[in-house]
Amino acid sequence: MCPGAATAAPGILSRRLMNPAVIRQPRLRAGPLEKRERALAYNLLLPTFTLVLAIILFPLLANFWISVKPVELADLRPPRLMVTERLRGKLQEAGDEARLEYRYRNSSQKYPLLDAGFSDVIPEGLRITLDDDRCRIEANRLHCALGGVEKKTSERLRFEVAAEAAWIANPVRPKDSKPAVYSEADNVLTDSTFTLGNFARLFSASEFVQVLLATIYYTVFGTAGALVAGLFAAQLLNTSFRGRNLLRGLFLFPYVAPVIAVAFTWVILLDPFSGTVNTLLQEMEAVDGPLNFFGQRSMTFEVAGLALEFPLALTMVVLFEVWRYFPLSFLFILARMQAIPADLHEAAEMDGATPLQQFWHISLPQIVGILAVLFLLRFIWTFNKFDDIFLLTGGNAGTRTLTVDVYEQAFAISNLGAGAAVAVVVFAVLLGFSLLFFRFAPKDE
Repeated sequence: MCPGAATAAPGILSRRLMNPAVIRQPRLRAGPLEKRERALAYNLLLPTFTLVLAIILFPLLANFWISVKPVELADLRPPRLMVTERLRGKLQEAGDEARLEYRYRNSSQKYPLLDAGFSDVIPEGLRITLDDDRCRIEANRLHCALGGVEKKTSERLRFEVAAEAAWIANPVRPKDSKPAVYSEADNVLTDSTFTLGNFARLFSASEFVQVLLATIYYTVFGTAGALVAGLFAAQLLNTSFRGRNLLRGLFLFPYVAPVIAVAFTWVILLDPFSGTVNTLLQEMEAVDGPLNFFGQRSMTFEVAGLALEFPLALTMVVLFEVWRYFPLSFLFILARMQAIPADLHEAAEMDGATPLQQFWHISLPQIVGILAVLFLLRFIWTFNKFDDIFLLTGGNAGTRTLTVDVYEQAFAISNLGAGAAVAVVVFAVLLGFSLLFFRFAPKDE
């Protein structure tokens, strides 16, 4: 062995032993008291976790379940037997005869009823003559076992009745007691029928790509526009001047105002016939004729000899989204800007940095984290937005997004399965975006 190596070895060993990263710490096992405290904490939190999971997961799982079922809006109400009762004829004296009718029908237009029937109380003093093998009398109670009742079935049971002295003395109408009905039927929501037809029709539809692109356009530009407008507003109101508090309050108006009020205000102002905006544009000779801002799908522009289609109605909806929701970004960004130490800006100003350089090298690195969080939240909320588009355009003129498609599929054409399939696509897109965002999102310095 080399003498130098012998003398160096103890030094290397001592350095390794002194290095905390090299020294292996023994694993400490939880004692009995710690285990009992941990179990107690889990047991105390279990009801809360269960409630939260039920509130969050049950609607989500129900949506996935419906998306693979051929279910329509009418299927939410299970088929059942409907029975109405009527006495035809007058019973004024003992011995008078009349006819007791029971009209029954299947409430479903698609599914038959199994093992259906009803029972009803026959008033005392009414003698009923049974001529139907499906019915019997037991202790003044009529029982009728109808068996299977096909869909769209509506039939009548007729029985002859005669009045006795007891009924004349105390006339009780047969319809005063409602028939008790029973039936069984298959329910498409709970049976074992599954299909991928909802997704097949969704992805094969000719307008699906257009709806998806409109959703992406609306979400990306609406989210980015709200952030940029909020950033400019926060930068403007971050300095001290007279009337700043009043201006801050005015900036919050679009966000706190009722959506139905501001939406109809925009519709009235941009109306092609009596709107103020169209009148001003025509007075300034900026346009040749009135523009239907919320009813015209696109406008054609020529740039360098190329004809470009500009989505007019969709862009106006995006502008409404930016105007209405930039105050939220403004509040968060302004709060973060005010937390930046003023010494940084003062030092940069003494070094000759311009306001743009101060913003780019000092403010922006400090607020990039809050910008990232706001972008994620606004992206999810805008992607799921329904009321703004529905109030402004109703989803017409190229403004139909996936959330509007959910409404139209589920309620306009009563296809709940197709609507749930669109909702699953929305969930998948947002989940994928969120995972990518959490992987690559920037953080504050």
